Amino acid sequence: MDSCSLTTVTTEIETVLFDSLKGHRSPCETLGAFFYTPLLTAGGVRIPGGHQLRLGLATMPFAISISILSLAQAALVALPRPREALTWMPAGRWWATVPAGSIVVVLAAIELAPSSATALAWLALVAVPPLAALALGWLVHRSRPRWAAIAIPLFAVAWWAQGALAGETAAALLSGLSCIALGWMLVAVAPAAWLRLGIYVMAALDTWLVAADLLQGPNSVLTVAAPGGLPRLQAVHFGTAQMGFGDFFVAATLGCLLASSRCTQRRAAGLVASFALGFDLLFLIVDTLPATVPVALALAVVQMGGLSRDSDSGDVRDRKYKGETGSGEADFPP
Repeated sequence: MDSCSLTTVTTEIETVLFDSLKGHRSPCETLGAFFYTPLLTAGGVRIPGGHQLRLGLATMPFAISISILSLAQAALVALPRPREALTWMPAGRWWATVPAGSIVVVLAAIELAPSSATALAWLALVAVPPLAALALGWLVHRSRPRWAAIAIPLFAVAWWAQGALAGETAAALLSGLSCIALGWMLVAVAPAAWLRLGIYVMAALDTWLVAADLLQGPNSVLTVAAPGGLPRLQAVHFGTAQMGFGDFFVAATLGCLLASSRCTQRRAAGLVASFALGFDLLFLIVDTLPATVPVALALAVVQMGGLSRDSDSGDVRDRKYKGETGSGEADFPP
């Protein structure tokens, strides 16, 4: 889910992180490139409400902020690499309920006990950095074990530069990479067909909750929960836009689900980018959108394309079979 929030940024902190990333060819540069695209623009743009965000000569209006987050979702689809399944976790269909179930559990917990939002913030603070290190060292394309150490400076920047664009970037990178690790664990134990259904159910539930105005309240409580002045990693903030952790998680899960076919994975990433950017245009008339929908739409298109190709391949095999073993007359044109 996306919503608008205002922050201030500083040139000095952004320069430190940008230079540190530019000097390496790490997997996190794929996501980092998306986040830093607007930093290359100059000038001053006034955003609705009379607010203006500046980073030296650069500005961060909502349209750019939400576009960067949408492209980050697409990057999370493209980043995962295929890895062997887990052997220490029991497999089963019920794991496919995790995407939609996570929304229900979090909403119910916050509605019943608003203080649970702080507990969830602490949970994210403890779990996200090591999961991000796992993704950097093992689960993303071109990963190397030594890249796992990048999670340490990312966390340091997220902590030191809270409220600044550099801090938000580092925190978003950590959250996104941790979602790849979580998605890989889920894909390893859930049957693919059931997990695809789980993604559709999550998007449908997210849409209904947003339309019924049932998600906005608990989400606002969760996103502002602060674990004792430490980085907030339970949601993704960037510039003047915001996404829920689940929005990154569902994108990363789709990427892990399609990781065995690099071509299909890239096609899905392109679809997510196209659908998400188009979906963002609805912010002209609404304040909140379910960011899980573009991911589900991309999955549906990929599935339909796969079924169509499978059907075509089956027809070709049938025609070949008839031509070789039938009544002596081939179905193929000369």
